[in-house]
Amino acid sequence: MFDWVQSFADWLIYTVFNIDGNTHLGTALNFFVYDTIKILILLFFIVFIMGIVNAYFPIERLKDYLHRKKLYGLEYFLASIFGAITPFCSCSSVPLFIGFVQGGIPLGVTFAFLITSPLVNEVAIAMFLGLFGVKATLIYAISGILLGSVGGWLLGKFNLEPLLSDWVKKILDNKMYQAEYEEEKQTFYQRLPEITHGAWDIVKGVLLYIIVGIAIGAAMHGFVPENFFHTYLGGGEWWTVPLAVIVAVPMYANAAGIVPIIQVFVAKGVPLGTAIAFMMATVGLSIPEATMLKKVMSLKLIAIFFGVVTIAIILSGFLFNLIL
Repeated sequence: MFDWVQSFADWLIYTVFNIDGNTHLGTALNFFVYDTIKILILLFFIVFIMGIVNAYFPIERLKDYLHRKKLYGLEYFLASIFGAITPFCSCSSVPLFIGFVQGGIPLGVTFAFLITSPLVNEVAIAMFLGLFGVKATLIYAISGILLGSVGGWLLGKFNLEPLLSDWVKKILDNKMYQAEYEEEKQTFYQRLPEITHGAWDIVKGVLLYIIVGIAIGAAMHGFVPENFFHTYLGGGEWWTVPLAVIVAVPMYANAAGIVPIIQVFVAKGVPLGTAIAFMMATVGLSIPEATMLKKVMSLKLIAIFFGVVTIAIILSGFLFNLIL
């Protein structure tokens, strides 16, 4: 499907710029050109499709639906699905999380959204599809949604509402959530320019992250010795998955920046499951996210949230290595 992109990258780097393909620089630049073009094409296409979904199922409607309906546990799954179709990193998910809490949605359901939103979105899916294929993408997407659903359900069982900040408690004590919606009057063709513009805005918003991430990945691909990552994370020992996750938790990146680096991890000998666990910890948990969550959570609640999600990601990493 993307053979023409590889041919273009070969022509540009090896013919136009006359760089030897056997050198580190040639390998790195070819990797950068090929992955950048391929990922941007996939990204725009998938973001455009998800823009159509979001246009007909806006966030306020979901918040109202989750607030008023008794769904017998399915609300966690629905919140995770919504998290998966929204293109947010961990920090940009926090304002929506606050809106969920303000809207009176149960805390466990808001956690389901907060866990899934940075882990799985159209940006990550587009990049994963281009780099790792359909099977790995499906396993990654489904596991991320299940991780959010189960994590939200588990956190909901802990009765953590008393650990919310005083600011949130005051809102919940004094505010009843109400919303009214007007019937959508526009046809699909009338909405199409807005959807296309929105898709392009998302691509532009993550473009720098994509380029930086691919550039780092290209440098690692071309210059890092073959056995470097394999030595520390690729030996198959039980402790490599927890080590990858624990190292990743303090870091911060979104999917656009980290997925190309994960591709290099795998190319250098790191098991795909370990690499995915590293990615999930990097995009799903971060110090900036914890700082923003301090507005709505106590430090104890933040620690519980991070601890539960960290353990879940570690277990997922072990599972990924068994089935991938």
